[in-house]
Amino acid sequence: MIEFNYSKGRAIDSINFILEEIKEFDKNYSNIKREDYFKDRKKQKLIEKIIENILTALIEICGAIATQEGKEIKSYSNALCFCAKNLVFQKRRRKKISKLALQRSRLAHRYLNFKWDAIKAFKD
Repeated sequence: MIEFNYSKGRAIDSINFILEEIKEFDKNYSNIKREDYFKDRKKQKLIEKIIENILTALIEICGAIATQEGKEIKSYSNALCFCAKNLVFQKRRRKKISKLALQRSRLAHRYLNFKWDAIKAFKD
């Protein structure tokens, strides 16, 4: 198991932030249907930002852990996969987790045609 020395205060803050964002998503948006998402632009923006925030913070933590362990990180996906592997996730689950980096990029870079796909992947 990895002993994590990266600024513990920063890591704890990031984890708490992720937990709060997930709580808000679960409470307000986890059951949203595709049709409802496309009807309400304000809701679209809120959902997209919450998911982007969660994934960005998660990638930041995973990247810091991987770097601390001397792992060369070539992509956000690589950082997520490294952490999932060290948390002993099965290979199939690691692959799904690493694909969350693509969903984060779709939201952050405004790939309009793929936003609902990104939200669906996060929900799943």
